[in-house]
Amino acid sequence: MSEVKNPPSPGESGRWTRIVTARPRLSLLLTLVVTALAVFAGGGVADRMGSGGWEDPDAQSTRAASVLEREFPGSQPNLLLLVHAREGAAGVDDPAVAAEAERLTVRLAAEQGVAGVGSYWRTPSPALRSEDGGQALIAARVTGDEKTATRVLDRLAPRYQGDHGPLRVSLGGQAAVQREVTATIQEDLLRAELIALPVTLVLLVLVFGSAVAALLPLGVGIVAVLGTNAVLRGLTEFTDVSVFAQNLTTALGLGLAIDYALFIVRRFREELAAGRDPVGAVGATLRTAGRTVLFSALTVAVSLSAMLFFPMYFLRSFAYAGVAVVLLAAGAALILLPAALVLLGHRVNSLDLRALWRRGRRSAGVREAGETGRGWARTTALVMRRAPLFAVATTAGLLLLGLPFLGVKFGTVDDRQLPATAESHMVQQQIRDGFPGSPGGGLIVLAEGAAGPGDLTAYRDRVGALPGVVRIDGPVSAGPGSPYAYFSVAADGEAVGPRAQDLVGEVRKVDAPFETSVTGQAAVLVDAQDAIAEELPAALALVVLATLLLVFLLTGSVLIPIQAILLNALSLTAMFGAVVWVFQEGNLSGLLSFTSTGDIETTLPVLMFCIAFGLSMDYGVFLISRIKEEYDRTGDHEGAVSAGLARTGGLITAAAVILAVVMVAIGTSRVTNTKMLGLGIALAVLMDAMVVRSLLVPAVMKLTGKATWWAPGPLRRMHERFGLSEGEAAAPAPGPGAGPEAGRGPGAGPGPGPGAGPGAGPGAGAGEAERIPAGAR
Repeated sequence: MSEVKNPPSPGESGRWTRIVTARPRLSLLLTLVVTALAVFAGGGVADRMGSGGWEDPDAQSTRAASVLEREFPGSQPNLLLLVHAREGAAGVDDPAVAAEAERLTVRLAAEQGVAGVGSYWRTPSPALRSEDGGQALIAARVTGDEKTATRVLDRLAPRYQGDHGPLRVSLGGQAAVQREVTATIQEDLLRAELIALPVTLVLLVLVFGSAVAALLPLGVGIVAVLGTNAVLRGLTEFTDVSVFAQNLTTALGLGLAIDYALFIVRRFREELAAGRDPVGAVGATLRTAGRTVLFSALTVAVSLSAMLFFPMYFLRSFAYAGVAVVLLAAGAALILLPAALVLLGHRVNSLDLRALWRRGRRSAGVREAGETGRGWARTTALVMRRAPLFAVATTAGLLLLGLPFLGVKFGTVDDRQLPATAESHMVQQQIRDGFPGSPGGGLIVLAEGAAGPGDLTAYRDRVGALPGVVRIDGPVSAGPGSPYAYFSVAADGEAVGPRAQDLVGEVRKVDAPFETSVTGQAAVLVDAQDAIAEELPAALALVVLATLLLVFLLTGSVLIPIQAILLNALSLTAMFGAVVWVFQEGNLSGLLSFTSTGDIETTLPVLMFCIAFGLSMDYGVFLISRIKEEYDRTGDHEGAVSAGLARTGGLITAAAVILAVVMVAIGTSRVTNTKMLGLGIALAVLMDAMVVRSLLVPAVMKLTGKATWWAPGPLRRMHERFGLSEGEAAAPAPGPGAGPEAGRGPGAGPGPGPGAGPGAGPGAGAGEAERIPAGAR
């Protein structure tokens, strides 16, 4: 095939191409400077993040907890010192043990940042002593927010952990759990990065062949991750940000940046092989794959931004991190990458590490690309010949995989998020197993307003008579003249079990001659569920409407956006079913090394939906845009579907596998929620790429036929004015006798080759193989 010399004119290359390619060395230098500044600005970001954020800040339970912390710091202990009587002592009532425990209690009460210290030896409550008499508790409140409490505990832990004469001390309580969660996540994130980066590089080399081309997507991902860390560091100056969001930064930063760079580098190599010079190839790439990257980034960002509707800063943090990393990944792919490609030119194919493997195979590189395209075309042809069967079987299979989610039970985060060997987990487990009641885990009723002792006593009796109340203590008054008092209510069963959740509502309905509010773990959970239920319709509406609009602007079709919404939702069923079957019901808990709590944290399904839906749209946009380009060029609906999958099926699968590798690396975390997030998203991504995009999309598009592209007149005119597509709009479709130059658009091959799939338009099949270097698929 003779090389086509077609340097682009200013009009053809476009304004954006001229901007990013005018001074490529300067663009790269500025990027390096900005990245270096981001490293400096984002340093220590994890130390400024919180490990909570699951509560609604405006809920009754949160307001009551704030008053209690101010007026009754001892009512909500978040630090528990589990005192073990060592061998030789006669239990915790031994005089030597009691004397040393009292000394520790006095010492802890004198520490800065600690309030409300109490112990079994001061108030010999049965709830503070284990049933076998070998353990007892010292309880305290570490004041301040989560970050302050962590710093205080960093200072206190070395002073109190370990042996003290006749006793040994272990640390538990919410503050200790949060401290260990933060430290564990930071360690796990470093390990995940050390796993993901080399494995990703190997996969990129297998995809591209060239080591130079493989390094480009990885570089874009690193820039996106470092930039997002700087953004998050800035946000911590103004609002709370969850440490869990760092995992999303790494996963999406590497995954999406690699996705975007894969499609751009692949299209650039395709254009070089078609005979364009580097600047012309970059221009064609930005007008085609670049537009698709922009649309994809917008759809993912919109899906993630839906979490801003919810008041919990845990969810909002993922929106901050997700939107920032998506936009930075797209920005780096559309600014940094084109500059690098202009400078590299044909050297982007250098250092072909698969040359030895192909040695001795005549024209092996051409055969690889051609066979891959023909394989996808043959698969698509088979699916479309049996479209009703594939559509029904695939849909039924996905729905079947999602059935376990119908039995989902929602709960809250506790120490069992940590591995069983974590000290705070072991302490809390020993308290659950060996202590009567649930120390620090019941309901607390705050009474506010003028009330006499008789009113408080009558109210206590009414609450104590409710079904499921095991014990009620109080009232405890803040002092003479204070309007505040509180009651402690111990519920039957788990501290956040179904009975405790029901009891929250029942207590709130009890009449009182003063204002009451209920807090405690179960109340926080109930209020969080109410907040999610209230905001969920608006969040879903944003995702659906924005997706419909963006996909319409990309395709000009009314039906394709609706198909995209429904098929994306189907692709998530396996993820949600697996989450319940594995993490709620405890299947594979031994293999995956986690402790099942019998429920799923309330915010996790919302988070996983927003992330997985956005990533599904990412792959959907890449596939649909290429099908649209082929349909615009040929007018052949089935041929466009076949050619679109032939050109993008392998690349989408490779991108999904790489992203899944990153998510699985995140899923190696020892924190259960992070493990659930990583493994669940990895499953959703693979199901979307390998089942929905490969089988369900072509089957559904075959069934809808040319009606797929229909739109009423007003919407058609709207799309003509505002819409964009991956094809080169100025290139008319070539006629049957057009020469090799006629109507050439990016992706148009010299003509249909003998290996083209059924119905494939010009450029599909073997034609593509003649001009795509091996590995550029």
